[in-house]
Amino acid sequence: MTERKTVGDLAPGEIRGRRALVRVDFNVPLAGSEVADDTRIRAALPTIAFLRERGARVVLVSHLGRPKGKIDAKYSLKPIVPVVAALTGASVAWCGETTGTAAVAATNALVDGGILLLENTRFLPGEEVNDQALSRDFAKLGDYYVNDAFGAAHRAHASTAGVAAFLSPAVAGLLMERELTYLGGALDGPRRPFIAILGGSKISGKIDVIEALLPKVDGLLVGGAMACTFYKVMGFETGKSLIEPERVELARGLIDRAAFRLTLPHDATVAAALDAPKTVRNVKRDAIGANVAMYDIGAATRESYARAISTAKTIIWNGPMGVFETPPFDAGTLAVAQAMADATEAGATTIVGGGDSAAAVERAGLAHKMSHVSTGGGAALEFLEGKLLPGVECLDKRGAE
Repeated sequence: MTERKTVGDLAPGEIRGRRALVRVDFNVPLAGSEVADDTRIRAALPTIAFLRERGARVVLVSHLGRPKGKIDAKYSLKPIVPVVAALTGASVAWCGETTGTAAVAATNALVDGGILLLENTRFLPGEEVNDQALSRDFAKLGDYYVNDAFGAAHRAHASTAGVAAFLSPAVAGLLMERELTYLGGALDGPRRPFIAILGGSKISGKIDVIEALLPKVDGLLVGGAMACTFYKVMGFETGKSLIEPERVELARGLIDRAAFRLTLPHDATVAAALDAPKTVRNVKRDAIGANVAMYDIGAATRESYARAISTAKTIIWNGPMGVFETPPFDAGTLAVAQAMADATEAGATTIVGGGDSAAAVERAGLAHKMSHVSTGGGAALEFLEGKLLPGVECLDKRGAE
């Protein structure tokens, strides 16, 4: 992050009285016309406040859902206007257009410290293909560009990357800076022991991050159904559990290379089905029956992983330990969340890598007890894999002319 300029690098004269085109990530769940979870909106508040306090005219742009380049009322950002107003304590102007004459006029009508929210960027067919003409149109909406949408930073879209070629300065917002500082710090200079916890249903979705983290970590704890593909390598019965037969050899290679650094669940919580509570039981990993499936890590694993987490100084977690949306198969995920909260209190740096893991710690009421909860699941994964993020690479470099 030290290579890229942030809003903190802008001189007062570059901010006051000028239009800040701020790409935020307001891709939030809606319940009808109500915002069901305002986490991502709240995450953007520090950047909005920073700019307003310095007299910027704040123009917010975001995507919502997947309208596939067409106007679709159910994906309108208009329901977000009152939420932003309530959270900022300010009046928020709305424009039902995203680019064009009306949108530009709305930006020019802003007063110093004013806020404007424009319509869904993905209503425009050129957004997701990073259309150059659309990027130029976005550039007309501001006098400088601020990317604070880490959750969309892995997408090379017109509003996340293309616009920066036509609007300067182009800098990171405070959320973007925080995300990259925590994730980058964990990879580049972690306090040790450094432990990664990976869960989820499929090993295929985590191959690259496992490959990238193995040389860096002191321990890698595996949970979720992805553990069952490793079990196949070990010759264990996995019953009706989700496995990826085509990834078994890959899993074998990871086990051979990882040696003592890779830890698989010692036991499992199994059941005949998610909706068959009377069949739930805890079994050792070599005792999963043919007629049941693994839906969570077991009690012994919960205790073992909690002990490992308590010894670490840096912990990154991505992916639930089981089907956390369906009790009692949330016990493993909740145990990891609590162990990380305890580790934070003891002085460790704890990072939750977005996605389902972030949802789980929010649900458990423990998000505020983590050092950092990422707002971008896919972006966090790609960053951890060592991939370049288009929404970051497009920003101005420090020291550049």
